[in-house]
Amino acid sequence: MIQAQAANRAGRRKLLSHKDWTGYAFSAPLLLGVIVFAVYPMVAALFMSFQQTSGSGATAKWAGVSNYSYVLSDSVFWKSLYNTMFMGLLSMICGICISFILASLINSLRWHFGKNMFKAIYFLPNVVSAVATSLLFSFLFYPDEAGLFNYVLGLVGIGPLGWFTDAQFSRFGIVLMSMWGALGYNTIIFLAGLQSVPRDLYEAAEVDGASALHRWLYITIPYLRPIFFFMIVMGTIGGMKRFTDVWLIGGTAGNPDGSLMTSVLYIYRNAFLASQMGVATAASYLLFIIILVLTMLLMLLNRRANSWD
Repeated sequence: MIQAQAANRAGRRKLLSHKDWTGYAFSAPLLLGVIVFAVYPMVAALFMSFQQTSGSGATAKWAGVSNYSYVLSDSVFWKSLYNTMFMGLLSMICGICISFILASLINSLRWHFGKNMFKAIYFLPNVVSAVATSLLFSFLFYPDEAGLFNYVLGLVGIGPLGWFTDAQFSRFGIVLMSMWGALGYNTIIFLAGLQSVPRDLYEAAEVDGASALHRWLYITIPYLRPIFFFMIVMGTIGGMKRFTDVWLIGGTAGNPDGSLMTSVLYIYRNAFLASQMGVATAASYLLFIIILVLTMLLMLLNRRANSWD
């Protein structure tokens, strides 16, 4: 019994060796940075969401859940949430489908130099900043025949369309712009996944008489389902946080006619224009809950799909 207790004490002493303390010492600056710049702001914002304040602690007054009630009863918030989900869902679905098709076409090339060339071409938009992309598409989507898109549409008797000036088309213009910006990243990810599919599966299916389309539908797509899940989750989170492009195109009012007002832009307006930090942080936590619920639903659907297999 005494020997066992001594062994346990010796084991506890070995839990934190000199190397362990050295590792903690090296990781301490990073942990401190996470606590100061991530954990503390989140906790402070949570307390601020229950206060009526402009951001200064001296003028803060406890308001309970009135900030949450105000946000939930504000029609502008619900409109911004609709715009956010509409643009995010459309750009995610279309972007993933187009990127996967392009990646499949590039992967099917037998010309090695051609593969690398197309990789570089399609990845170029990913290295362009959101500001430069917004300026570029402002010229491409110019509301008269001077814009390239309207000029091309005019050749077939359509237009000109107010891509960023008409509330009927502005959201679709943002979707096209965001798809172009994310095309390279999505295509590279899919290319990496396509190159990991075992060739034996294709050869066995080809021996059984499966066509190229059937091999693509019943081997490639199911094998890449984890990558599709990753792209959908990241696309959902990124779409719900949309801010830079709509702010550059539509300003703080989300023009035209509020069609480009997103949830993050709504938070920005309340925080820095109306100086209602309590309302802004309440909207931030509501958006956080919505993103969390959507992510958990996607994970649940993915787990259920895996169980069916």
